[in-house]
Amino acid sequence: MSKNKVLQPDFKLAFLLPKYWLTWLGVFILYSISWLPYKWQLGLGRMLGRLLYKIGSKRKHIADVNLKLCFPEMSEQEREVILKKNFENTGIALFETGMGWWWPDWRIKRKFNVIGLEHIEKAQSEGKGILLLAMHYLSVEINARGIGYGHPMVVFYRPHNNPLMEFFQFRGRGRSNKYMLGKKDVKGLMKALRDKEACIYLPDQDYGRNRSLFVPFFGVKETATTTGTLIFARQKNVETMMIVPIRNEDDSGYTLTISPPFDNFPSKDDEADLIRVNQELEKAISQKPEQYMWLHRRFKTRPNPDEPSVYK
Repeated sequence: MSKNKVLQPDFKLAFLLPKYWLTWLGVFILYSISWLPYKWQLGLGRMLGRLLYKIGSKRKHIADVNLKLCFPEMSEQEREVILKKNFENTGIALFETGMGWWWPDWRIKRKFNVIGLEHIEKAQSEGKGILLLAMHYLSVEINARGIGYGHPMVVFYRPHNNPLMEFFQFRGRGRSNKYMLGKKDVKGLMKALRDKEACIYLPDQDYGRNRSLFVPFFGVKETATTTGTLIFARQKNVETMMIVPIRNEDDSGYTLTISPPFDNFPSKDDEADLIRVNQELEKAISQKPEQYMWLHRRFKTRPNPDEPSVYK
């Protein structure tokens, strides 16, 4: 196993200081709610999301701009429907965090249907590592637990800024998975792929101008798209696949679908490869656009650095 640049956080006596008391209160409330019946939690989440939508916020503005940029062909009314549902799903995501971090395995097992695990098993039986491309669906916390229960993974993630929340996040996300790697531990992920592990990587955020190409993503013709995907996909004996997570329409749980390996990927054309990655993301997100995390500033880096922000 590679050495993790984000070492597993240990409990510290400093976590008992007053500056963490509000965090403790939030964790206690979230933990307590996680034991309620599943559909009750979904209902509470939707209520919270509707409240957040009515209050309005910077994040609501960001999500609205993203939807307008990505779906210019939609009417204002159609985008408004997605935006409202997106906020409902944002509220649900808070409670899904508690489910993902603290639910026992038997509750996770009852709520997840994982399709396509045979693609991972076949690749590993052939001595290959798997780069499993995911996207920032709002149900990411419980999905990480669900896929790990079906097949333990190596997870490439962004550590939390709050040390106490990182303590809980690290343990919660890692409960069903092999180990976690901080987003700067590039060598760690490369080693995991050499060790024939299945590794989850999310290529759908704006990581800035460095190591990015500007290629189409939905209605935005020039979107900063990380070349990190290609760094990992080009490792020897690595297959690239996609995982699409969906919360079922009938509130029965979650369906995670793993695609067959990408054919002829990566090629020798970086731009064509990143266009293909974004096209695969588009197809996945379009299945349930209201469940995607539109609240992050996906288009903050512009091709011309002198251009004003699209979020102003």
